[in-house]
Amino acid sequence: MNALLIVLLAPLAGAVILALFRPLRWAGWLNVGVSAVSFAAAMMLAWTVATVGEVAGFTFRIDAFNVYLVALNTFVGLTTSIFSRPYMRHVCETGKIGNRGMRIYHSMYQTFMFTMLLSLTTDNLGVLWVAVEGATLATVLLVSLYRTPEAVEAAWKYFILCGVGIALALFGTVLTYFAAQQVISDPETGLLWSALYQRSGELDAVVMRLAFVFLLVGYGTKVGLVPMHQWLPDAHSEGPTPMSAVLSGLLLNVALYALIRLKMLVDGSLAGTATPHLAGQLMMGFGLVTFMTASLFLHRQRDIKRMFSYSSIEHMGLMTFGFGLGGPLATFGALLHMLVHSFTKSAIFVTVGHAAHIAGTQSIDHIRGLIRTQPAVGWSLLIGVVAIAGFPPFGVFTSEFLLLTATMQAQPWFTLPLVTGLVIAFAGLFRHLQPMVYGAAPPGQRPVAANMLPVLTHLGLVLWLGLSIPPFLTSWLDRATELITGTHLL
Repeated sequence: MNALLIVLLAPLAGAVILALFRPLRWAGWLNVGVSAVSFAAAMMLAWTVATVGEVAGFTFRIDAFNVYLVALNTFVGLTTSIFSRPYMRHVCETGKIGNRGMRIYHSMYQTFMFTMLLSLTTDNLGVLWVAVEGATLATVLLVSLYRTPEAVEAAWKYFILCGVGIALALFGTVLTYFAAQQVISDPETGLLWSALYQRSGELDAVVMRLAFVFLLVGYGTKVGLVPMHQWLPDAHSEGPTPMSAVLSGLLLNVALYALIRLKMLVDGSLAGTATPHLAGQLMMGFGLVTFMTASLFLHRQRDIKRMFSYSSIEHMGLMTFGFGLGGPLATFGALLHMLVHSFTKSAIFVTVGHAAHIAGTQSIDHIRGLIRTQPAVGWSLLIGVVAIAGFPPFGVFTSEFLLLTATMQAQPWFTLPLVTGLVIAFAGLFRHLQPMVYGAAPPGQRPVAANMLPVLTHLGLVLWLGLSIPPFLTSWLDRATELITGTHLL
């Protein structure tokens, strides 16, 4: 529990200190330091879970499923904070934000990390809802950080759409609590996921069926599922690039995590009914529509950050489909995809931030000749897109191959639309990539100070996971698969 307390208290204390911290030249380093403490504590927590199986106490519960996401969140939070230190200093020097904006940025960055980690570690569905709402409020302030009309509009759209979504999730949570009160006499444990899961077979099937509809739409808004996805491209394009990296690489995973936990309850309550797989079928439907829609929209984008935001929506749709499909192979593949997508997409957004600084714009039509101007940025963008498009030997290829194999085994008629969507997405990405990387560089375009360490680290990990998944990670994901499906893959 000591490691868990550090994981939660470090970003919370960091948010308060950074809000009051005056020497702004050291604020970036302090942000990195707080993120490093969180990551170190997460590694200690992961070791404890690997040793004893799970950690539980008060209203917290850490098992093989959420501890790997805690480790992922703190790691990406650390690498992104390393990138954001010089990046945000450059933004401040150009006059886009002042000292107050820098304090807001660093404070909300750690607040965002705290709310996500609280979402992952709590055992209470009510606290989960509050934490996800807290993450929404923190990112609203980050999206509107530049205070341009477009940024303010994007922040309002994000706030309104996600506010409506989270309100629906609250109603679904209330319905879940109502179903729990029929079988659990102690009202204080009526929202504890572990208590509900133990007695999920006794929960009223009609109530839980209705609750999941609200929960799917509510948390699905945060996942970016179509048609509730409209906030995500605007938030990515108008907010600071480091926020795009953690938003796409982390927050979407947290919302999907909440949905999976709730699906496990619904599956238990519907096990003896005529529609035992209703929750999974709904997730498959929303996931497939999201996947296909985002793949098509990749072709229409003119803003580089909007383009990669639709790539995130596409991959979240694929993960949602995989978890809805169920079974050990699909679940293992979806868990692996959460990991490699987070690494790859956060690396891409870091590279995109540097590319936008080189070109002085986020317009795809004006970003040209990156390899000629600054080879490290150009090659990183090229390799990142090759990885996220699912080419071997990168880890995204491995996870997508597992998901396609599981689909062919369980629901073969869905294989064709999945393959078609992957081809359409590939075409959309490379249609825009070629001139950005290989085109003629505009006159006067110059290199910028670029910190490529986070990019190299992430893409190196994705390559490693594509060549050989280490045994400890395989065991980790297998234990999480067993927890979700009740069946080992290995």
